[in-house]
Amino acid sequence: MLTDEEMLGGIKEQEGHWVAVTDLMAGLMMVFLLISIVFMIHVEWQRKKITDVAILYDHLRTQLYEDLLTEFSPDLKEWGAEVQPDLTFRFNKTELLFSKGESSLNPQFQTILADFFPRYVGIITAEKYRDDILEVRIEGHTSTGWLGAASEDEAYIYNMALSQARTRSTLGYLLALPDVKQQKVWLRKYLTANGLSSAKAIVRQDGNEDGERSRRVEFKVRTDAEGKIATILEDALP
Repeated sequence: MLTDEEMLGGIKEQEGHWVAVTDLMAGLMMVFLLISIVFMIHVEWQRKKITDVAILYDHLRTQLYEDLLTEFSPDLKEWGAEVQPDLTFRFNKTELLFSKGESSLNPQFQTILADFFPRYVGIITAEKYRDDILEVRIEGHTSTGWLGAASEDEAYIYNMALSQARTRSTLGYLLALPDVKQQKVWLRKYLTANGLSSAKAIVRQDGNEDGERSRRVEFKVRTDAEGKIATILEDALP
């Protein structure tokens, strides 16, 4: 049988053991708390950076839209064109662009482009914009139909070939313009031609396709906001 002194010694030993465990757990909790705080601060810092980039590029897009609208408002009605807030410059007058089923530019469209494009390039390559532009897209769009096509797939493929040929013709004509010669190096880096067939046909409010408006040429500016945000997210990864 244990004496009173031995029992008291055993109790003190157990108390010392539990005190040590309690101190260890408290220390671990403090470490985890510190890690959580650091992590939250890091996440908030990254979120603020992304927000700042988004605000910056929204302001840039708004300013560029306003500059394009100011420059081209007097010409839009005559050209059958429109400028949209997402920086799409759209030419809608089908009869001015290309002959039906052809990829060569109509003389009227050549005249419009010779006036439009040097002024357009002058704006987008201005110092306040040029370093933040990722791509300038020439997009060719068609309606969904193709006379004599055996199926919708065949019509889509025929229209794809036509839209791609038209954007290449447009690109070649623009690069040959004497008034953009000084910007040729920049244009070859950022200007692209993209035939999209009927993938983005325009639909009326009643749900039916607007064939005339679907057959169009668009110029689109893409800023580098997405790329900068992606870089921030990559840097945030461990």
